[in-house]
Amino acid sequence: MPDVTLRKIVLLMEEIRHEGGPPPDKPLQRGAVMAVIHNPFAGEYVEDIQHFMEDLKPLGLQMARKLADALGGPHKIEGYGKGAIVGSDGEIEHGALWHVPGGYAMRELLGDAKAIVPSTKKVGGLGARLDVPVTHINASYVRSHFDAVEVGCNDAPRADELALILVMTTGARIHNRMGGLAAKDAKGEDGLR
Repeated sequence: MPDVTLRKIVLLMEEIRHEGGPPPDKPLQRGAVMAVIHNPFAGEYVEDIQHFMEDLKPLGLQMARKLADALGGPHKIEGYGKGAIVGSDGEIEHGALWHVPGGYAMRELLGDAKAIVPSTKKVGGLGARLDVPVTHINASYVRSHFDAVEVGCNDAPRADELALILVMTTGARIHNRMGGLAAKDAKGEDGLR
């Protein structure tokens, strides 16, 4: 199995205090953590790559802890998402390997959150940016938490790297007015409602 060779971790934080309407009672915090690692499959086609998901699990949990702690602890988290940017010598399937270790790490850390973790991925060069989708951690139909966080790093991913991303938020969009299922009314049983 390949080792996970970590080049850097990037932590991005955002505190939204105003969106043009009345100031909220408390600011919305959104954050992202990105791990830039060597892509062990870059430059060649490798048939059996699934085993690398197991290698990525400890990194996923480390990243989830780092991000949740930066946002005030796991109990503060209401929204999440994940993504990957694959360097140009890799393929989109290499980014797909992040689905399981990234998603399950956040769900485990947040107390077995019920909603599927939304995800996106792409192949990109240095400085590529990714809009990572966000939904409520226990009920995907909670519209107030539909969001996206743009994530990127000026020197990543290099051609032979993967930029693995987790995103978390502490609440709904400021001034959300879409209606639908409210977070306080979500049952959190099936991951949808």
